[in-house]
Parts: sequence; C-alpha cells; structure tokens
Amino acid sequence: MQCRGSTMAGTAVVLWASICGVGQAAEPLPIPEAELRQRLARTPRQVAEQLAGVYGKKLDAVAYIPALPLVAKLQLSDWTGEPKYAAEVRQLVAPYRRGDKMPVPKSGSEQAGHLLFAELARRSEGEERQHWIKLSRLAADQIFGPDGQAHPLMPFHNEMSDAVFMAGPILAATGKLTGERRYFDAAATHFASMRRLCLRSDGLYRHSPWCEAAWGRGNGFPALGLAFALSDWPKDHPAWQELLAEFQKHMGALKPHQDATTGCWHQVIDRPESYDEYSCTCMIGLAMLRGIRRGWLKRDEFQPCVDRAWRAVKERTSADGQLVNVCTGTGKQKTLEDYFKRPAINGRDSRGGAMGLLFATEWLAPE
Repeated sequence: MQCRGSTMAGTAVVLWASICGVGQAAEPLPIPEAELRQRLARTPRQVAEQLAGVYGKKLDAVAYIPALPLVAKLQLSDWTGEPKYAAEVRQLVAPYRRGDKMPVPKSGSEQAGHLLFAELARRSEGEERQHWIKLSRLAADQIFGPDGQAHPLMPFHNEMSDAVFMAGPILAATGKLTGERRYFDAAATHFASMRRLCLRSDGLYRHSPWCEAAWGRGNGFPALGLAFALSDWPKDHPAWQELLAEFQKHMGALKPHQDATTGCWHQVIDRPESYDEYSCTCMIGLAMLRGIRRGWLKRDEFQPCVDRAWRAVKERTSADGQLVNVCTGTGKQKTLEDYFKRPAINGRDSRGGAMGLLFATEWLAPE
C-alpha cells in the first residue's frame, strides 16, 4: 500500500490516513467528490475563517500550540479588516494585560508562545505596548546569563531542531521591538549552534544528534523559525546574509522532496514511503510563500511548490476543522524506525490546526 494523497474511487476521493509504508495498514477516508470540489474551491480567507472558528479558543498556558492560532487571528483581522478575531484574542489575553499572570517560560514551547505578546506589542502604543514588550522579554532574556553574556544556546533547547523556531523568532521580535541589537547577536549565535547540532550536509535537518532522520516537523520548525526571524532581522546586521543563505539552502533542500502526487512533505522528509504529513506541509509551505513575497526566493522556482502544498492542505482540511495525518507530539527518537512509527492524528488537532491557520492567513498578507 502506498500513501499517496487522493485517488478516485467511484464517486469518492480517498485520502489515505495513518501510517503507510512501514507494514501498518492505513484506513481510507472516503470524501465525496462534491465535497472535495467544495474544499478546493475555498479561498484562503474562507479556510482561515473556518479554522479560526475551531482553533485558538483558549490560552490556559502560553505555549506555542495555543498561542500561534491567536497570532494568526490577529493577522486575520489586520488583513481582512474584520475586527472580531483580534477582539477575541484580546479577551483571551486580558489576564496577562492586567498583570494577573506573568508567565516565565519553563520550556522552549513556552518561549515560542511569547510570540503572541510580541505580536500584541506591535499593535499597541504607550503603556500597553511597554507591558507586552516586558512579557516578550521574559522569554527572550532567558538567553542571557547573570553576567549579561548570551549563552551559546537558548535554555530548554534539548538539542532538537525544534529550537530553531522555539527561540529564534522571539529573540528577533524582541530585538525589533526594543531596538536592542544584543537580541539579534544572541539569536545569530543560537542559530549557529543549532546548525552545528542538527544541520545535515545535504541541507536537511536531523531532528537531534541521536539520529540522522530528517523528521518532517523537525524541518518545518527550522523553516518557520528562519522565515519568522528574517522578517524582523535588520539587513545591516552582520548575520543577515548568512541567515538568508541558510534559509535559501534549506528551502532548496526541501523542494525536491515534496511529493509530486500529493503535494505534501512526508513524515520523514527524504523517505517517501513514510506518510504524508499535514503540519510540516503547512510550515514549509508558509516559509516558502513568505520567502517568495519578501524576495528571498525565486517565484518561478518555488511558487509551484507552494501551490501544490496549499491544494494538499485544502484537501486535508474540512470546514469543521477535521485534519488528515498530523504527526503526534514527538521528542527525540533513537532510530529512523521510531520516526516512521509515530502515530498520525486524524480529526481535530490543535497543533495541526494552528499550522493550517497560519498558512491560510499568510496568503492574505500583502505582497
């Protein structure tokens, strides 16, 4: 059995879900052809609004999974002129605005969650802006030791390629908000340390030094992390050209591994027998789309990849937020086989929903 996206089966389209190619049978998810046409006909705004109706409904902890859909909702209001999404976010963050909660990160996930505060700072003025910047600093300042010197890596990094995203963007965002270049200097050092730990010679990222496997989301995180950080990075900083080149190299390394049939990237990027994976497809597609629009990537080379990824995501996203093949949470794995066997979630999933919403919203951003 192959894991190959959609195939016609009478009047239905079948999306193969769960784990394929490693001796475990997948259950087909039949989608009526009429519904598939409806999914594919949706505009990015329609997909974004449908996902926004399901995801980003609470903020019990400031971690990346609950925070990122709120970031996307702020952008959705910015780019559609519809204020209700931003109003929903401001209601959820009210305890943090009042100072009832001052969350000090205890993990990389929580550091990345503070991107929400940076996004709120961008949209605020005066005392409120300073308050959100103060919360952003709670994460970004963790890279500095008691002597004010930056650590080679952000604390809580755990040697996983995830940390390119968990730490890099919040450092860059805080640097832009404050005008303090020390945050960019620290971010550049962190990125360099992560490359030494996890970047393979072929331009893909191993998930950790434990194993050479190029896990799907383990490449989605570096793609998204550099795209976000570069968006805030000053072009006169000494590391700008190096980071831009690293981003371009990574996108170039990912490009040939996109499945020509499904439009997805796989659970293990360079192993097409692994299942096609939703969240990394969103993350890589978003990074490429931003790269094209910011002039970092050549449109004629990468736009077809983005278009195929977007079609795949629309196919795999129902109007009520049901998703196909979102890899479950994954820490360090010891073998390639371990990554093959990570379960795929089918249905509603907060991690996948966050990435799908970000990808959909990115299409609405001005060129």
